[in-house]
Amino acid sequence: MKRSYSKYSAKDDLIWLMLRPWIFIPRVLYILLTFIFLFLRILFQGNSKNKNVQKNLSKYLFDVITDLGPCFIKLGQALSTRPDLVRQDWLTELTNLQDNLPAFDHKIALKIIEEELGSPVSELFDEFPDFPIASASLGQVYKAKIKNSYVAVKVQRPNLYFLIRRDVVILRFLGTFLSPFLPLNIGVGIGEIIDEFGKALFDEIDYQKEAENALRFANLFKENPNIFIPKLEKQFSSKRIITTSWIDGVKLRDRTLLEENNLIPASFIKTCVISGLQQLFEFGYFHADPHPGNMFALKGGNADCGNLAYVDFGMMDTITNSDRLTLIKAIVHIINEEYYLLAEDFQKLGFLTKEQDLQKLVEPLKEVLGGSLGAEVGNFNLKNVTDKFSKLMYSYPFRVPSRFALIIRAVVSQEGLALRLDPEFKILKIAYPYIAKKLLTDNSEEILEILLEVVFDKNGHIQIKKVESLLNILFKDSKNINSDLIPVANAGLKLFVSKKGSEVRKNLLLSLIKDEKLEFTDARKLLVLIRDTFSPLNIAKSAVQKIISPV
Repeated sequence: MKRSYSKYSAKDDLIWLMLRPWIFIPRVLYILLTFIFLFLRILFQGNSKNKNVQKNLSKYLFDVITDLGPCFIKLGQALSTRPDLVRQDWLTELTNLQDNLPAFDHKIALKIIEEELGSPVSELFDEFPDFPIASASLGQVYKAKIKNSYVAVKVQRPNLYFLIRRDVVILRFLGTFLSPFLPLNIGVGIGEIIDEFGKALFDEIDYQKEAENALRFANLFKENPNIFIPKLEKQFSSKRIITTSWIDGVKLRDRTLLEENNLIPASFIKTCVISGLQQLFEFGYFHADPHPGNMFALKGGNADCGNLAYVDFGMMDTITNSDRLTLIKAIVHIINEEYYLLAEDFQKLGFLTKEQDLQKLVEPLKEVLGGSLGAEVGNFNLKNVTDKFSKLMYSYPFRVPSRFALIIRAVVSQEGLALRLDPEFKILKIAYPYIAKKLLTDNSEEILEILLEVVFDKNGHIQIKKVESLLNILFKDSKNINSDLIPVANAGLKLFVSKKGSEVRKNLLLSLIKDEKLEFTDARKLLVLIRDTFSPLNIAKSAVQKIISPV
């Protein structure tokens, strides 16, 4: 019989468990005893300045979470993305949590498949192995065969819905009771945080929802020749089973392994980061768990952009258009070192309250971000900044809004993946040119508004240094000149003569008037900058590059 899973409901699930005291009481006692030993240790050692004590304490926390099972492992993973909730010196250990467990009994897996799909595996598949090829916290994967094609069959762990429903209720109950004793920078009720976790986890164990996610994600990248999404086999999928085409690739775990398979690591880093930026800043829908086990390097592609396959779409999320545009503004403000405006962006996104005095945060933000950027954008290392920012968030009234938990997880995971392949990788060496190109080529009204903020100050004067910085970020690399010069030139020309460009033309004319007199100095500097950037020689290089490398 097929199962019907409910959505998470804190109230309904609590009532459900309270009506079953024979389930509730033993589990609560076990968890409570485990937590009492943990909290006693935190009470006596949590404020210690000794690094070894804190290291041992964080390791003990790691062991407790893994012992308590899948629900708590997932919670630990969620906490590892929340620098506003957990001390920085504990985060490192929590990020080591792996969502893999020993495989469950093969006979049980076969029974689940038959219950869900209505027939035994011998009738459904041409070949089905006697053991899984991989095992995770929520399910295990088999490599089966249908009509001469291999497929990945993911089978959910038995009784998982019940176990997670039970433990989320207990976790909320205990968390609410024990929160005053936890050394966490909460900022909001811990019940709200656990509700957020419960909703995400309930969605993740619904494999039909994962199937819908996979189809949506595939549609977004259907025009991208470098991104592959496994084909969903609907007739072999259900709430607890999901079957997709098998991906024959190399997991993005190790640089040496890629090179042994004649694959170029740098090419996959670029595809990975650019596709991640597209998800966040163009589609507003993103893969929230881009760890090495969920991404495969494929044959084909070229030395610049390798072919990449995404798998496992259980953890997906969206970002609103307003948040997306504010994030783009925030990146521009970091580029221009405008820290008060950056603080305003944080306030708009919900990282700071409306009552917060933003001027007090200018120097701390400058210390964290300005020093990391330095004179060269490419030197920016997200991990270093994240570590510094974690301490800043613990000391100042920052909190991560619930809707940003998965975004932070995705971005940090993606840079971590890239650093596995290239220890010298700098994420902003790719991200900044991407944002610069988007500002210069995307003629949507929202992006045009941001571009105008970069080009003109509040008095309508041209900000030559900022325009030069924007062009320099995009074109300082000869490869970028060859690939992006003509598209940027075309987009700029179309914008200038279009109806949308009326605001640009108006601001340019106003910029010529200073103190009721015509002043051509800024305009002359801008024309020189444009002339030098879009010189005939550079245009010719770009045209030749397009002919040689049309992809």
